[in-house]
Amino acid sequence: MADLSGAVWRKSARSDNGGNSCVEVAKNLPGVVGVRDSKDRSGPALAFGHDAWVAFLDGVRAGEFDLPE
Repeated sequence: MADLSGAVWRKSARSDNGGNSCVEVAKNLPGVVGVRDSKDRSGPALAFGHDAWVAFLDGVRAGEFDLPE
């Protein structure tokens, strides 16, 4: 399990302040990217390796996770 105690969390500027789908990301830890729910900051957090995080972002940009219309 990754130690996220030194994480510096950042919420995307594109997150709307009243929305229910905000996440925070911490990229300041060596070899780990942390992700947590901004509404439950003391709750669980996920930790991804750098390569997995980049692959996820590439998939988001390519629309791989878009819901069908």
